[in-house]
Amino acid sequence: MGSIQKITRTDVDYAFRKTVDISPSFLEKKGIKGLILDIDNTLALHDDPVPAEGIEEWTESMKSAGIKLIILSNNHGSRVKDFADRLGIDFVCDGGKPLRRGYTECMKKMRLSAAETAAVGDQLFTDVWGANNAGIMMLFVEPMAPEPKSKRFIRFKRVLEKPFLPKKFIDDKKE
Repeated sequence: MGSIQKITRTDVDYAFRKTVDISPSFLEKKGIKGLILDIDNTLALHDDPVPAEGIEEWTESMKSAGIKLIILSNNHGSRVKDFADRLGIDFVCDGGKPLRRGYTECMKKMRLSAAETAAVGDQLFTDVWGANNAGIMMLFVEPMAPEPKSKRFIRFKRVLEKPFLPKKFIDDKKE
């Protein structure tokens, strides 16, 4: 990442095209034992109660590899609880991203340090800022789809994030 990303706190540690491209072996090489996961446009389309194709299998492979998973969302209780229950993982709702408190609560629940934890998400001004504020590794993923017209504020933020988005992706290099 360039210096503009460091100054604006939009720097990511690694970028992936899709969440399912993050492998247990990649995490093991980086010393990561737990992931803090965003929902919308990271694990599912916006407001979709069903995980995107491949996400249920991906979460199972992570759990089988001993990777702890937890959802951190700014959404309210029922949306987050129902989604997390479907995947069989813990959650923190009304997380206050990009503030660090939600990330800290997730790390406490997983009983992991910041050095052992990474965040996975698609938005610079919530997920990336939050991970950077919490001092944890950030694994950026491209949004699954453009936000619906009803999500005007998020659509506006997407325009603002464009200059700061990662240009290189791990999956492109086949690390």
